[in-house]
Amino acid sequence: MEKCKRHSHKREAILNCIRSTDCHPAAEWVYAQVKEEIPNISLATVYRNLAQFRAEGIVRVVGHVDGEERYDCDLRPHDHFVCRCCGKITDVPFHCVSDTDVAGEGRVDGYDVTFYGCCEECLRKEKAV
Repeated sequence: MEKCKRHSHKREAILNCIRSTDCHPAAEWVYAQVKEEIPNISLATVYRNLAQFRAEGIVRVVGHVDGEERYDCDLRPHDHFVCRCCGKITDVPFHCVSDTDVAGEGRVDGYDVTFYGCCEECLRKEKAV
């Protein structure tokens, strides 16, 4: 039998925090933001809710930066670019690959494409030095 999901102020605050940003936050960042609104929230509560949101398909992990999972609430098809210099993750329009490119391999249920490199801002800083 499936466990009943209770509505809670903390759960709602965590989800609203992720939905209100496009920075692809880590759990620690979410915790710091929500703690301003709910001082008694614990980091464990944030991790537990993020895992639940992920299991429910409300958020997805879009990569790891410095050992931390980064989350995204935008479930529409799109890819990501991860800056190896500053850790910023940005959305890339979904047009690079399609599931028809692997036709004949089997049924495609989904895929993620992540590009890694140095973002424009970091490149500018590098040139200025």
